[in-house]
Amino acid sequence: MRDLIVAGGGPVGLSTALYAVRAGLDVGVREPRVGVVDKACGEGLMPGAVAALRDLDVDLDGHPITGIRYVDGTRSAQARFRYGQGLGVRRTVLHDALTRRAEAVGIVPEQRPVREVLERGDHLLVDGEPTRYLIAADGLHSPVRRLLDLSGTPSRRRRYGQRAHVEMEPWTSCVEVHWSSIGEAYVTPVAAREVGIAVLTTERRSWDDLLTHFPLLVGRLEGRPHSRPLGAGPLRQRSRQRVRGRVLLVGDASGYVDALTGEGIALGLAQAKAAVEAVAGNRPADYARDWRRLGWRHDLLTHGLVSATSLSPVRHRIVHAAAVLPGVFDAAVNQLARPA
Repeated sequence: MRDLIVAGGGPVGLSTALYAVRAGLDVGVREPRVGVVDKACGEGLMPGAVAALRDLDVDLDGHPITGIRYVDGTRSAQARFRYGQGLGVRRTVLHDALTRRAEAVGIVPEQRPVREVLERGDHLLVDGEPTRYLIAADGLHSPVRRLLDLSGTPSRRRRYGQRAHVEMEPWTSCVEVHWSSIGEAYVTPVAAREVGIAVLTTERRSWDDLLTHFPLLVGRLEGRPHSRPLGAGPLRQRSRQRVRGRVLLVGDASGYVDALTGEGIALGLAQAKAAVEAVAGNRPADYARDWRRLGWRHDLLTHGLVSATSLSPVRHRIVHAAAVLPGVFDAAVNQLARPA
């Protein structure tokens, strides 16, 4: 009987499996998709995520990120990271690096989903296979979360993301967040001659239409072709529980507030490590406590910022406020950037 099955072979799922191998657990991974998978995301790793991946001996290629810059017309505000550099990394590059590291320690995902989970007292049957625990790291719209009826009430205010890449030399080592009346555009340098552009908004519009609301970006990107945009959403996802018996939810599967603060991978890695420690110690209830401890800063700041900027007067003043209160802006950025 296995110690652990991980549902999901994306970055957080593979990291969960790597932590499990390090803890001496017999682990298997289920992932129905084939090969390296792309996804619409900002592709900026916070310093905490970079440190965690390097601790797992994952070799990363990308572009250094030194901080966060807010931009609105001619006004801007910038905060530099105080806990090491971040890294802009293509999602496919990140997934490939984790896949290679997993293979190096003997982890080869099975190409199939989790369809049935049955409780058997001191173990589970996952599609008929006995295992002591199951960790679901199967993403924003987690099939395991739905299968076990752990999804919370959907949010009435729905935000969506689109992302594309432009071949050009980055003009900044920061992640730039451009604010407009319809949402935010995130500029992330991901290579020496490649920049990722992601737009978050409540609007269901085409990529080209969304970009017209960010004139500074349009000016910089004019005449340069971009890759086919990928979309994701609704972003806000809730879970009623993070632990049910011998099933634990990590990463986006455990609930997701918004991509506005860019901390998704860092938080997912910290949750993966905590979940594996709970499994190794045969104390799954510990993870429910650790999940709250790890996520409170992220939830508080992200909830607050998303709620506040849904009001038009606040949205129009957010960059001005960051510029006139640089200490507050710096503290908020580095609360999210610091390792868990």
